[in-house]
Amino acid sequence: MKAESPRWFKSSYSENGGACVEVATNLAASRGVVPVRDSKRADGPELGFAAAAFSVFVDGLKAV
Repeated sequence: MKAESPRWFKSSYSENGGACVEVATNLAASRGVVPVRDSKRADGPELGFAAAAFSVFVDGLKAV
């Protein structure tokens, strides 16, 4: 079985100023993690957040 690769995307709210992050939410169900990386450094490091924690974070942003 082939491992699922992250499908990276930026928010549609991101401006083109270069200060963006990308997330790969497609891994939340299968691995329980949401990787996050700097959009300017696709080959750079990634941070992995527990899917539940990332969901709470996004809900908090929506409430602002």
